[in-house]
Amino acid sequence: MSPDTPGGHGPPAHDTPLGEGEAEDLLRCICFKTGPPRIVGVELEWLLHDRQQPRSPVPQHRLEAAATAVRALPLNAAITFEPGGQLELSSRPADSLMACINDTAADLVAVRDTLGRLDLAPVGLGVDPWHEPRRLLREPRYDAMETALDRSGPAGRAMMCTTASVQVCLDAGEEEPGPLGYGRRWQLAHLLGAVLVAVFANSPFRLGRPTPWRSTRQSLWADLDPLRTLAPSGQLPPRDAWAAFVLDTPVLCIRGNSGPWAAPEGLTFRDWIRSGSPRRPVPADLEYHITTLFPPVRPRGHLELRMIDAQSGDDGWLVPLAVTTALFDDPEAAETVYRTVKPLAETAGPLAAPRNPLWVGAARDGLTDPELRAAAAGCFELALEALPRMGATQAVQDAVAAFHDRYVARGRCPADDLRELLTPGRRTAGTT
Repeated sequence: MSPDTPGGHGPPAHDTPLGEGEAEDLLRCICFKTGPPRIVGVELEWLLHDRQQPRSPVPQHRLEAAATAVRALPLNAAITFEPGGQLELSSRPADSLMACINDTAADLVAVRDTLGRLDLAPVGLGVDPWHEPRRLLREPRYDAMETALDRSGPAGRAMMCTTASVQVCLDAGEEEPGPLGYGRRWQLAHLLGAVLVAVFANSPFRLGRPTPWRSTRQSLWADLDPLRTLAPSGQLPPRDAWAAFVLDTPVLCIRGNSGPWAAPEGLTFRDWIRSGSPRRPVPADLEYHITTLFPPVRPRGHLELRMIDAQSGDDGWLVPLAVTTALFDDPEAAETVYRTVKPLAETAGPLAAPRNPLWVGAARDGLTDPELRAAAAGCFELALEALPRMGATQAVQDAVAAFHDRYVARGRCPADDLRELLTPGRRTAGTT
């Protein structure tokens, strides 16, 4: 997933210093905004490759020209570029699945056309299969991020510069218990998330070589930091677990008026509040800190599901968006899907996602794992039943059904196709 581009580039100028109790209250209130689910959004990341020579790194001046051209387009989505030059489209919150799909699809037509005139193509793969990490953005945030993540090894740089994802954003859910309640949706996200990793795994190559993983992207995220990428404790209610996780995770950086920003080692946000050094944190610092946390599911008023590899093809992205939204937001599907994936909790064990056996197996084995294959088949059946009730067009239903027939029904995922296409002696994969 992306390193996230927050608003603002320096310290907050005028804000009230934050106390520990106030920070806990803010986290409980702002991160789980409850109500009937009705809003959906999607964030799509794309690698940018030369259309004729995809294995050759694109020079920085061409990526800068692409950024200028794409930013000039009148799009519905917000456009950002990630540290390695990846393009990200972040849709506006939409009132329905089809509104989100239609707006995003229209934006992508314009983006692809503009990039095509520059002889570039947006590529939907979870990890760049050929190129070394190469950071193009030189900003204080990314300088500090690189410093902090380097302490745990090379996975941080690879994540920042060579990964891409489909991120589905859904309402947190209702206050009351039930299939649409925020507590159930929070639990569902962490079980269904492993199924989504396995189904949509699409990154079996890195640096020109096959890896042991079908989702190398997920393996990188699991390795890049001891705490920052873990799911909060499952022993506490969601609001309390998230508040504790945020406050007890080390800050990645402390913003200053100019770079470089401090990247203190081991200073949790709770420690920062208590010490008041090097300056006292304010609410804006807490919000910024949240953008530097990368668990597989991140609540920011809504739920961000961050575990899906970028998908190949012009419309590959809409399948995970449609399936995930149907399983969460259709009441009938939501009632049943939790029972479908709940047995996976035994496989997960006590370790937090994404480092428990369930998630590791999903990233490594995809749908060759019998439990994940059975769960995926049940989930797609429910999604296909729910999509007509949600107003999905026949084209969207057909895309989901085609993915099911090509992959899920055969115990395969996109990574299995890529392994065949990119294996020496076989034809080279295209760049779409």
